[in-house]
Amino acid sequence: MERVRDVSELPKAHLHLHFTGSMRPTTVLELADKHGVRLPDALTEALSGGEPPRLRATDERGWFRFQRLYDAARSCLREPEDIQRLVREAAEEDLRDGSGWLEIQVDPTSYAPRLGGLIPALEVILDAVETTSRETGLGMRVLVAANRMKHPLDARTLARLAVRYADRGVVGFGLSNDERRGMARDFDRAFGIAREAGLLSTPHGGELAGPSSVRDCLDDLGANRVGHGVRAAEDPRLMKRLADRQVTCEVCPASNVALGVYEKPEDVPLRTLFEAGVPLALGADDPLLFGSRLAAQYEIARRHHGFTDEELAEVARQSVRGSAAPEDVKAKLLAGVDDWLRP
Repeated sequence: MERVRDVSELPKAHLHLHFTGSMRPTTVLELADKHGVRLPDALTEALSGGEPPRLRATDERGWFRFQRLYDAARSCLREPEDIQRLVREAAEEDLRDGSGWLEIQVDPTSYAPRLGGLIPALEVILDAVETTSRETGLGMRVLVAANRMKHPLDARTLARLAVRYADRGVVGFGLSNDERRGMARDFDRAFGIAREAGLLSTPHGGELAGPSSVRDCLDDLGANRVGHGVRAAEDPRLMKRLADRQVTCEVCPASNVALGVYEKPEDVPLRTLFEAGVPLALGADDPLLFGSRLAAQYEIARRHHGFTDEELAEVARQSVRGSAAPEDVKAKLLAGVDDWLRP
């Protein structure tokens, strides 16, 4: 009988993890108690019971509810010590799941009011990432993300900030929130600022909106990677374009199901994308609200899509190749993938 390898021991890169959403449920509850924050009952019950809240964001009401729960969790992060704890615990969870490189995504605007302003907020985050990376051995960098629900001028401010801190650990610039709102081209100047400075372009697309949102990420924002991108599977020509240009899609199977993009794990078009040659990087997105972390995404590929260990290893390689990790780090992780495959 063939040995079933442990996916948590498979070296990989984690390219799609949101800052607040990376928190442990117990941490949110403890920080809420520490700061006297009253969380929504639905969130408290879910976090206390060990089960993620029931979410479905394919309609406006569902997305609003998701954002409300997310904002409530974010309101518990009020001091530099809270940020340091979040980053440390995110690294610990990633290491447990076999990650050797983590790019964590954050909009510092959300934390600025409580941390002394936009620049101090980003500096607190970057200091925490630098310290945690040094102490844990996990390679960590930051993606600064603009919010497509806000004015494009805000995105330009964030792009300039990201460029300013490129030598302190910022490696990319993203665009998050509901891609049904805010045209990608409205943010092209912000992404131009980031790309000209050598930052990766990593906007969200192809999750709640269809293939056209992925094309917009490519055409208007010069995407090197696309956050989610799963809806590209509905357009063979678009998949070929992604494959030909080796644009990595950061696919998050558990969150796709939790938010109602697909009904069941087996409906997520992982194999369609993989067999079309589209590079994949599996991600946990917001494990706080979706209930599963990085290794669990590989288990979904194995259990629900029949990925062999060789195919899982190739997905892990694709995550490493699509990352901003230095070449020596990539080489070490890729060698580790080969070792994982050995009998």
